[in-house]
Amino acid sequence: MTNSFDPDLVDVFLAHHWRYRPVDATFMGEGGHDHLLPPAGDTTLQDEIAEIEALLAQLEATEEPADLGERLDRRLMISELKVKRAAATERPRLHNPAWYTGEAAFSVISLLLPQSLPVKEDALLARLRAIPGFLADGSERLDERPVPKGWLARAQREAEAVADFLRNDLKLHEAYQESWQGAADEAAEAFEEFASVTEDLPDADPASGEAYLTLLLKEQHGLDMTPADAIAMAQAAYDRLGQELEVMARAIDPAISWQDQIAALGEKHPDSPEAAMDLYFSLDVEAVATGAALVTPAQEYDLEYRWLSPCFRKVAKSLYFLFYRSPPALDPGEGSVYWVFPPGEDEEAFLKANSVATVKTIHAVHHGSVGHHTQNTRARAAQSRLARLAGTDCALGLAFLGSITLIEGWACYVEDLLMEAPGFYEPAEILLLKSYERRNAASVLVDAKLHTGEWSALQAASFYKSAGFAPARVEGEIVRNSMMPSSRMVYWLGVEGIKALRRRWTGEVADFHDQLLSYGHMPLSWIGQEMERAGLLN
Repeated sequence: MTNSFDPDLVDVFLAHHWRYRPVDATFMGEGGHDHLLPPAGDTTLQDEIAEIEALLAQLEATEEPADLGERLDRRLMISELKVKRAAATERPRLHNPAWYTGEAAFSVISLLLPQSLPVKEDALLARLRAIPGFLADGSERLDERPVPKGWLARAQREAEAVADFLRNDLKLHEAYQESWQGAADEAAEAFEEFASVTEDLPDADPASGEAYLTLLLKEQHGLDMTPADAIAMAQAAYDRLGQELEVMARAIDPAISWQDQIAALGEKHPDSPEAAMDLYFSLDVEAVATGAALVTPAQEYDLEYRWLSPCFRKVAKSLYFLFYRSPPALDPGEGSVYWVFPPGEDEEAFLKANSVATVKTIHAVHHGSVGHHTQNTRARAAQSRLARLAGTDCALGLAFLGSITLIEGWACYVEDLLMEAPGFYEPAEILLLKSYERRNAASVLVDAKLHTGEWSALQAASFYKSAGFAPARVEGEIVRNSMMPSSRMVYWLGVEGIKALRRRWTGEVADFHDQLLSYGHMPLSWIGQEMERAGLLN
């Protein structure tokens, strides 16, 4: 016997999620958990699994709702609970030292970001005082447990950076109070103790295994494919894109390779840091104006480009510290801050890193203007309550990872979409975008082959370098691949999915993009099914 779906189950689901992930609640804008750190006791996983089983049984006993928002809410809850159950059993977060350092770091930093101001001092002090106990629990859960060395290296780096932040740069925050420092110093000592206790943990294989990766593709992302299918698709694309790069480069200048033509874009840059900041603003405005014929830009919600606050400049280098972070959907305010990382001692390196091509493609389009900024704004009006929250950037990644096919698929797709706006890109910038596409196809190969055991981390790193990834970036990419299986595959798969839906759309191109974003943060495949259900696809 099935029961009618009760929309209040969304509240039950969120209460469960926030109970085990209170830092996520802060990033979502739900302030009732701002004083808490996640539980990490010896029965935490068993308690969580028991709650998952009960809630999953309750949800699966309900009928599919006729209402679009409720239908997507029910589907996402079932999907997330199944994946959380598998993760708690097979790849528990409590066995990852970088989970502890990330949650502890962002439990504090989340309360200091512009989106959380004014600072809730009681909550901040409560979390600072809870960090020693939280990290001590982590040390117990990790005692002599094998851990992939990349995860351990990330945790060690984060612990060192956050300890320094708490002792020193926290004092640079605009709201800093001397009364914070005692608790901050004790938390810093706890980070150092955690690093010391865990530094000699034995190594472990980072692979999740083919069965687990297949589960994620099916249950979390709604993709009807196996890892082998994804590898075959991505390999064909990687080879084709390499050939296309050669052809495109010859058409621009047959005497210069595509690699050198892209490298030359770094020489087209502002002549001062102030001019670099102006470039962010001007290119965002240009992207909004040029892209308006292709998608309705979010101009009703502000985006402010601002130099990264001095207190965060050192610690940001070692953390998952995003220059653009999704606004807290439950308390978004009237605008969002986009950090511009200021120059260090090498101003020339800063200017090259902020070349016109980089600022245009990565910052103004992918993240700002019609990219994530518009996408996040539209998501807050979605009919599904959970679709407004799923794409929240949390301590380690998105709150509900199943939404990433739409989220990163859109941001990568929209980079290419503005090729349809005459004059926005110059030929070499289009070449750069083609290289981005090839790198995303390469990431599918690494993600899949690493987790199915076909490649070791060393083999994956070697391939990344051959695919054009900057050497300094490779280690971090491998660690991300290994910690979050499937998360890098779905950038390219998301773009391909959007292209496939667009080919089936029956109306105007701008209407397609607006309709696509109207569903909020949900797996792209489910959005396609809802479009088909509504008769919008041929």
